[in-house]
Amino acid sequence: MRKLAEIEDLSGLVRDVLGPSCCAMAVDRLRGGSKKGVYRVRVDGTPMASVIVYVWAEEENFWPGQNGIDAGDPFAPASGLAAFLTAQRSLDSMGVRVPRVFLADESRHRYPADVAVVEDVSSGTLEALLKSDPARATAALSDLAAMVEIMHRRLAPKYGRVDLLEQGGTASGVSCEQLVLDRALRDLEEASGRDRRIAAADGHLRDRLHGLAELVTLRAEYGLIHGELGPDHVLVDAEGHAVLIDIEGLMYFDIEWEHIFLQLRFGRHYPALSRPGLDPQRLDLYMLAMRLSLVAGPLRLLDGDYPDRAFMQEIAEHNLKEALALLP
Repeated sequence: MRKLAEIEDLSGLVRDVLGPSCCAMAVDRLRGGSKKGVYRVRVDGTPMASVIVYVWAEEENFWPGQNGIDAGDPFAPASGLAAFLTAQRSLDSMGVRVPRVFLADESRHRYPADVAVVEDVSSGTLEALLKSDPARATAALSDLAAMVEIMHRRLAPKYGRVDLLEQGGTASGVSCEQLVLDRALRDLEEASGRDRRIAAADGHLRDRLHGLAELVTLRAEYGLIHGELGPDHVLVDAEGHAVLIDIEGLMYFDIEWEHIFLQLRFGRHYPALSRPGLDPQRLDLYMLAMRLSLVAGPLRLLDGDYPDRAFMQEIAEHNLKEALALLP
């Protein structure tokens, strides 16, 4: 049985940030956290009504089989206080709106795991706003497009996670496209072992991946991408500005990888985020690779005890059908 944080676990931590008059009234674990716990702590006795606490504890990580991961792999599970702080600082310095950090603690004195207390941007997600208030969502989408453009125009001669590159490290692999191909082949193998429909098409999918990869030419500059920039990872603040969250995977990479994810997650709203000049060969390879990732990843998560199982199964099923539809 997992031991998740409760009000008595977080009240002292929040009091250290907001002062001795602060009293924690309620704690809610927010939906969606699979690598870290995300808690809204509602408080009294302070002008601030609530804060968010991130908890990077083993009990909060629902992904099975996380041992032996290559830290230099840009696609390795992105988590941890150090990665979060590096990404938050990097984005904030270039004017990309992210939650403010009130406290970051890796001492394990306040809590038996790395934790951060950050601003609660409690006006909701862009995903919800696109359904409930299209006019307000349009302004936030425009704001997001401007931030994405700032990020994608920030170029580097090497690809890799920002925290790794900042430490002078080098990412694994020989190119972005080879990393994507290798990962897609692994995802295909995993998915084939879990679903007979993918298994039946394994050879055709494998040939298609190799054929698409052969059409991609080398590149020497890479843009800054979020990595999982869906509308659920964008909050909207009280002034209507977009705020990026789940930023630990921030990396320099082919921006086409991000645009495929944007296209899939924003659907009919994607044109507001699109840009000219993207490489069509990369887009074709990355679309199939992304679909396979969104089959294998959710099925892998379902091997464990992730609570929102129907939602993950839905993601896997939808992307399985879309991957098969990409076969010639």
